[in-house]
Amino acid sequence: MSNASKWIAGSALGAALAITGITIAQRPPERDINPRNHPILADAQRLVDQAYNRVSEAQRANDWDMRGHAAKAKSLLEQASRELKAAAMADNRHGR
Repeated sequence: MSNASKWIAGSALGAALAITGITIAQRPPERDINPRNHPILADAQRLVDQAYNRVSEAQRANDWDMRGHAAKAKSLLEQASRELKAAAMADNRHGR
């Protein structure tokens, strides 16, 4: 096997492992707001989760070639979910 063939095979294997690692590392945001206490925030968190899953579907459909923008969108959706939880917790602290 030539050096070029080894390099190409190694690069392909490395890319496959990287994609697998990214896929495993990124899990959908938690849906941890009690809908009985905060129905609107819980619904917003559910929609964030749906958006995250749709972005994941788009990544798979495009062979993960979105120049990092889809991954950044997913990161921001995770942040949005955490902020929604923080809003619910802040409301809980005010006795509501």
